[in-house]
Amino acid sequence: MNFKKKMIYSFNANASKMAILLGFVLVSVFQTAASSINTITGLETKTNPQYEFYTKWLNGAEYTLEITRLMPIEDFNFRPTAESMSFGQQLLHIAANMDWLGSTYLNAEPHSMPLRDTIYGKEELIHILEEGFEKAAIAIKNLGDEQMEEVVDFFAGPMTKRQIVHLMHDHHTHHRGQLIVYLRLNGLEPPRYRGW
Repeated sequence: MNFKKKMIYSFNANASKMAILLGFVLVSVFQTAASSINTITGLETKTNPQYEFYTKWLNGAEYTLEITRLMPIEDFNFRPTAESMSFGQQLLHIAANMDWLGSTYLNAEPHSMPLRDTIYGKEELIHILEEGFEKAAIAIKNLGDEQMEEVVDFFAGPMTKRQIVHLMHDHHTHHRGQLIVYLRLNGLEPPRYRGW
């Protein structure tokens, strides 16, 4: 099961359990409990901004993992200039940023592996990214509307947790764009764009 399907399944399983519990409570109060469940559980509703971001995050994660798998292991040390990070360093940087923002500001569980000044192989980096994307996705999914509006102290000034979520996404997208250039410079055609 690929990363996105695994996370959607996990999300749907938790949402289903919550929906069943709410259904039992609502049946005694409302005749139309089934129509109320989606409104109350929130993330099941495709028009909910948090659900929209969660699914976009999973799609972006799968896109980055596809790019990672496409680059041959022998090119993970490729860097377009001496000052640039290598392909592998870019991946570790993405994971470290998700870990820092997620665990510091969004109540995400910290990553299980060291993410600084360590050299990993391709399969290890894929695992590191999968774990990082999953922990961030769970943190995003678990933030309620009130928590999204909580203000945190950030080095660039006070920000809401919603802004931190968008910052994490923007940082990931920024570095994924660089990875696409690395693929092109190595004569590889990147996967088809998907920004939804």
